[in-house]
Amino acid sequence: MGPFEMVIGIVLIVTIGSIVRAKHGIRRDHKGGDYFVATDNGETKALQAEIRALKDRIQVLERIATDHNRAVTLDQEIEKLRDSSKI
Repeated sequence: MGPFEMVIGIVLIVTIGSIVRAKHGIRRDHKGGDYFVATDNGETKALQAEIRALKDRIQVLERIATDHNRAVTLDQEIEKLRDSSKI
């Protein structure tokens, strides 16, 4: 194997390695450190939807805790939350 073939082999190995790393979502920052890039798959979307639902529930709980002038009782608000979480 000559030097030209060795260089081609090294370039080929590095290229294949980079393709495999990109497929798995591994990137490199400007300092050479590796970091993982989350792909937008079903699990990620499900987690984002769950976070949105939890934020909505927190807003309702904050409103319940700070709003003293409403005629709606605390039990009714909690039941609404339970009903909406079953959906």
